[in-house]
Amino acid sequence: MLSNKEIVCPDNLLDFAHKKKGVKAAIVNAGKPLPMLSVQDSVNENLIEPIFIGDEKEILKCAGDLNWNISKYQIIHESVENNTAKIAAKLASENKIKIIVKGHIHTDILMKEVLRREYNLLGKTRLSHIWHMTLEKEDKPLIITDGALNVLPNVKTKMHILKNVINFSNRIGIERPKVAVLSATEEVLDSVPSSKEAEEITKLAKKENLNADVFGPLAFDNCISKKSAAIKGIKNNVAGMADVLLVPSVEAGNALVKMLIYFCGACAAGVVIGGKVPVVITSRSDEAQARLASIAAAVVALD
Repeated sequence: MLSNKEIVCPDNLLDFAHKKKGVKAAIVNAGKPLPMLSVQDSVNENLIEPIFIGDEKEILKCAGDLNWNISKYQIIHESVENNTAKIAAKLASENKIKIIVKGHIHTDILMKEVLRREYNLLGKTRLSHIWHMTLEKEDKPLIITDGALNVLPNVKTKMHILKNVINFSNRIGIERPKVAVLSATEEVLDSVPSSKEAEEITKLAKKENLNADVFGPLAFDNCISKKSAAIKGIKNNVAGMADVLLVPSVEAGNALVKMLIYFCGACAAGVVIGGKVPVVITSRSDEAQARLASIAAAVVALD
C-alpha cells in the first residue's frame, strides 16, 4: 500500500513565498544532510537567507558534500544540540531572524525555548500547527490543523487554532475558507464528545462573524466528497468542499497526514503559526521537497 510517488513541492506555495525574498532564517542544529539540502533548495528559490546554528565542522562538511559554498552566510558554532534552540529563540527575540527552521533536533526541545516568556515570541492567539497538503504541483491544497502541537485542545484552544488557519488561508489566496470541523460522525451525539465540540465551534464561529464558512460535526467522507454528503442529505456549503479540516485531536491529525504522505505520496508543508515568528518543525524523516514546502509556508505566514 505504500506509495512510490515522488513528493513534489506545490507551485502555489512557492508563488506566494516568492513575493517575500531572502527572509532571514535560523537553521537549528543544521549539520545534517536533509536539513542542509532543503535549506540549499530554499536559498536557490531565493526564499531565505540562512543563519546556521550547530557544529561548524558538521555544517561545513554537509555543505561541502552538496558542493555548496556557504561562506557568505553566518555560522554560529554550538556543538551541544539542545543549546542551538536557545540561540535561535534569542535571535528571534532580538528581531535578527524572521523564521525558525528545525534541523536535527527534537521538536519538544525547540518548542520549549520558543514558548519561554523571556523571548516574547508569543502573539495574541495560541500557537498552532498547520499542514498544507498537496499531491501534485498544481493541486488545490487541503489544510489540516492541528495535528502536531496541541495534543487534546478544548473548544477555547480550537477557536485559536481556527483563527490562525483562517489567517493562513487568506495568505495563500483563499479569501473565505471552508472549514470542516472533523468528527467520527455528522450527527451531534453525547457519546462522541468531538461532535458536541464541533457543534459549539460552528456556533461560536458564526457568533464571532469569522471570515470563514465553518461547519461541523462532519465525518471525513462528508468533508471532502460531495457525493457522500449528498447521499447522507447534508446540505451545507462546507460539506464535500472543505479547504480546511479542523481535527479533534493531535492523533487524528497526525495519522491523517501521515496516511496521505505514505499511501498517496502527498507533500506535507508544516509550520507553527500564531506567534511572532513562524516555526518549521518538520519530521527528521521528511523528504527534502516537503522541507522546502514547509519553509515556503513559513515565509507565506510572515506578517
